[in-house]
Amino acid sequence: MTRVLVVDDDPAIVRALVINLRARQYEVDSAEDGAGALREAAARHPDVIVLDLGLPDMDGVDVIRRLREWSRVPVLVLSARHASGEKVQALDAGADDYVTKPFGMDELLARLRAAVRRAEPADGGDVVVETEAFTVDLAAKKVHRDGRDVRLTPTEWHLLEALVRAGGRLVGQRQLLREVWGPSYGTETNYLRVYMAQLRRKLEADPSRPRHLITEPGMGYRFEK
Repeated sequence: MTRVLVVDDDPAIVRALVINLRARQYEVDSAEDGAGALREAAARHPDVIVLDLGLPDMDGVDVIRRLREWSRVPVLVLSARHASGEKVQALDAGADDYVTKPFGMDELLARLRAAVRRAEPADGGDVVVETEAFTVDLAAKKVHRDGRDVRLTPTEWHLLEALVRAGGRLVGQRQLLREVWGPSYGTETNYLRVYMAQLRRKLEADPSRPRHLITEPGMGYRFEK
């Protein structure tokens, strides 16, 4: 199920969005201010965020900028601000789309679906990544080994997903910590060691000599097919 984070300080709008999204089989979380949005995004790992700009504690543009320090989650702005300059500012900060209030629910849901589709891996090899030991299905968020699903914790999955999506590129320790655990993390490298060890035990044929989940000492980690 697609998880949506709704961020708005208007309870009526939040209620309407929650009802409509859940009726369409989305999982929905909500926050009423920018600090809450950042906490929920870090804790719940939504697939898309619907974000108001006029929040009580900080501007929504600042929320987008802070999100983009560690997350690529699609952000759909839903705001009463109509000026083109403000739309450009939000998009330049990293928003993926912009809908003005008042809004039509059908249009908003269509824009949301489009944002989620654009964030999905391209068709082909990037959707299902196969190694000689296991298979990662990014679209289904599943891992298979020896013909069976491998049970991963949410944190293990997000760590594996971040590495697989990097496509063989080195991912720095700080970037991984922020992407998987949230923006307030950046030095807790022991987290990475613990969870990488768990992933290797579950996925590698020889966890002591990993072939796919590679450590680059002092720098970060890399996924290799």
